[in-house]
Amino acid sequence: SPWKAALLLLSPPAFSTSCARCAKDRRLREKRAISERQLTRYFVDQRKVRVVGGQGGGGGHSFYSEPRKIFGGPDGGNGGDGGHVIFKADQQMKSLSSVLPFYQGFHGERGGSKNCYGANGAHMYVKVPLGTLVKEDGKVVADLTQHGEEYIAAFGGAGGKGNRFFLSNENRAPTLFTPGEPGQERILHLELKTTAHAGLVGFPNAGKSSLLRAISRAKPAVAAYPFTTLNPHVGIVHYQDYEQVAVADIPGLIKGAHQNRGLGMAFLKHIERCRFLLYVVDLSVPQPWIQLQDLKHELEAYEKGLSERPRVVIGNKFDLAQSRINLPLLRERVAERVIALSALTGDNLEELLLHLRELYDTYVKAEQSRGQSPVKW
Repeated sequence: SPWKAALLLLSPPAFSTSCARCAKDRRLREKRAISERQLTRYFVDQRKVRVVGGQGGGGGHSFYSEPRKIFGGPDGGNGGDGGHVIFKADQQMKSLSSVLPFYQGFHGERGGSKNCYGANGAHMYVKVPLGTLVKEDGKVVADLTQHGEEYIAAFGGAGGKGNRFFLSNENRAPTLFTPGEPGQERILHLELKTTAHAGLVGFPNAGKSSLLRAISRAKPAVAAYPFTTLNPHVGIVHYQDYEQVAVADIPGLIKGAHQNRGLGMAFLKHIERCRFLLYVVDLSVPQPWIQLQDLKHELEAYEKGLSERPRVVIGNKFDLAQSRINLPLLRERVAERVIALSALTGDNLEELLLHLRELYDTYVKAEQSRGQSPVKW
């Protein structure tokens, strides 16, 4: 009908390579910003895992028999051993979110006739990030810090013995055979301590997440209220010579964090693995040097010597008028180097990136002089 033909002319085709309107609609849409509540699903730093080794295969029970050789004797083979459950550190893994609450090794096969041994069960490998602590009953049983490092979480059971094993001069026709042993069963707690080169340390709303967004491609949630960041985020700073420096955004600390106020212990444990520290203070608040003193006190109370690692003080929010007044006062009262910048406008980020590379090069040289390999991302 005429009205249907007119409607077809007005409506654009479902797919066309020449229609500009359709081509515009087919462009890739920009990803929406993910909220911190959604980001917590992707970064998990604690897991409770039940691991069970594979059960060993039972021993075989048979007697060899063929024409003209009826009494050939016992020929039941041993069963195969059960597979282990093994945690393996992998530098490609950045979170414990992919770790399941239960793992079991593969069972060994039963022994067969003609002295055939059962196959051993395959090992179950569980990939975990670098810096994963394995705890049992509150005690650390493994610390996986190097790529490829392994820890046997649960041993597989031994295979049973076939009746051939019990053959002796006193017993020429044994009927005894043993079943396979069950695998080891354990309940382990996995705890991730972020292994990054630099750690952004500061009070809530100091602008740590904004700074990480400015110097890397990480996208932590940013909002105008404290405790926006609920979990650590790691951003990678790329340099022209292809070196990569990992910077961790540690959630904001509060007074009494070393006494586990707020989520103090959960935050402070991530700072332990950082090779150098970036103290982020808000220059716009009155007496910003007090923030630095409180931060050092919390780190020192948690672990002696933690606050004295290679460090630099970053005075954020330098674009505000009050910050320009507080900057010379902060430099008078602080012995460390102070870098004033604005994560919002990007002012003076170059000085931070250059000094960050200096800290990284110093760390690499120190590790190589001790004969150890530095952490690479």
